[in-house]
Amino acid sequence: MLELLWLLLPVAALSGWIAARRSAPSAAPQKPLPSQYFQGINYLLNEQPDKAIEVFTRLVEVDSDTVETHLALGSLFRRRGEVDRAIRIHQNLIARPTLSRDQRAYAMLELGEDFMRAGLLDRAEHLFEQVAEVDTYVVPALRQLLTVYQQEKEWDRAISAALRLEASGAKSMRPLVAQFYCEQAEISRRNGDWSRTRQLLKRALQHDGRCVRASIMLADLEQRQGNHRAAIRALQRVERQNRAFLPEVLAPMRVSYRELGQTHAMAKYLYELLDDPNAGITAALLLTDMIYEERGEQAAVAFIADHLRRHPSIYTLEKLIQLNAIGAEGRRRRDIEILQELIGGLAKQGSGYECDVCGFTARALHWQCPSCRSWASVKPKRGENES
Repeated sequence: MLELLWLLLPVAALSGWIAARRSAPSAAPQKPLPSQYFQGINYLLNEQPDKAIEVFTRLVEVDSDTVETHLALGSLFRRRGEVDRAIRIHQNLIARPTLSRDQRAYAMLELGEDFMRAGLLDRAEHLFEQVAEVDTYVVPALRQLLTVYQQEKEWDRAISAALRLEASGAKSMRPLVAQFYCEQAEISRRNGDWSRTRQLLKRALQHDGRCVRASIMLADLEQRQGNHRAAIRALQRVERQNRAFLPEVLAPMRVSYRELGQTHAMAKYLYELLDDPNAGITAALLLTDMIYEERGEQAAVAFIADHLRRHPSIYTLEKLIQLNAIGAEGRRRRDIEILQELIGGLAKQGSGYECDVCGFTARALHWQCPSCRSWASVKPKRGENES
């Protein structure tokens, strides 16, 4: 059906030609529509799209009456995976001197998409950059350039294209720009340039104050440099940015509080989160570990068992079983280990991350979805944090 819809464009071209002929001055000479068009339309009506494609492809003459048909054919071939044929059609169009400025720009845009599908990113980039200078197709050309720059990991150019796209009337690109700055910060961090890393992360937050990734990366940087108070401030910012990510920051926050000798402050914060739908389970698990370290096994078991009664969860049950396995011997220990293995398997099935856009699931956090390539769409699975 999709192919037939694309191929019905010649019908529209025919209708336009007839209307133009009727409205044109009688003295003006009329150029007859090639008879092959009627043959192609007949194939369409008889549901023979392959034959129709063959007929339309044989029409090598390109003029104002047939440009739209050739563009439709080229796009159809690209969608069918016949990229070489799409490239030939669009290159043939561009070579014609009779094309208007806008028609040539659109044909170049289509040819750029052909090159992208063929993996020829350099040639695609060159075409899109030319089209971006034509007023009519600035936005689609910049969108394609943005895709190319991301694939090539040219983050400076991606930032420039995104900001230009926003200036051309597109929706706010600031969250996307913040992710590009974070990508640059990742590179600087791997190279050991901590000063530039901090600078890039601050730029990310300037463009998007809700960028969780920048806050988490900045906190990690501060921890590495021993700036634990600054690390805590960065991690606390996540609660305001997106509470869904609270489970991600509680463990590193505990590290910084411990380094500052303020475990009581961390414990107080965790107690406040026990009823939180996003972070309650993670808070309970961390508190259990802290109670175990400070007051021993029995106190930890009593705490997690009480929390389990009030907020039933597979994760707190798993923690309770782990604690009961400590010190168990003989048959009791073997029985607990079997139960621990079963519950642990169920817990793993429900944990992880999920993309809000396409539903992709993963065991690790990705800032760009590997499936749909959306940015900042992968979040901790809701089921992991519900009781």
